[in-house]
Amino acid sequence: MIGLLQRVTEASVRVDGETIGRIGPGLLVLVGVQKHDDEARMTRLLERLLGYRVFEDEAGRMNRALADTGGGLLLVPQFTLAADTRKGTRPSFSSAAPPEQARELFDALVKRAEAEHTGPVASGRFGADMQVALVNDGPVTFWLET
Repeated sequence: MIGLLQRVTEASVRVDGETIGRIGPGLLVLVGVQKHDDEARMTRLLERLLGYRVFEDEAGRMNRALADTGGGLLLVPQFTLAADTRKGTRPSFSSAAPPEQARELFDALVKRAEAEHTGPVASGRFGADMQVALVNDGPVTFWLET
């Protein structure tokens, strides 16, 4: 699985003009699911999202994780992260998981995050046309792949 995480001061996702997910300070994570992904990879991605040290400590160093801060976690499905862009000018999505598999793993990721994270958890809607807004803090952006 792929997680493009961004440390944010706030983020939200809208569908059909309605805000369906919103967080304050925390992480916005765009999530891509590939064909070879399974529950073990989903679990590992969540462990990394909750434990990745991207928040500043008292000395101004990135030594604190989302689990330490209790900040929000906004998970947004984005199949285009699985694109192969190595050749040509049009992406190939041959490595992306089929929609049923991707939906199942994304939904499981959200449920597990809600169960394990002490802070707020919100999500986008799989397969929907979404508008994502964020204020990237830093900016701090990392690509995680399991």
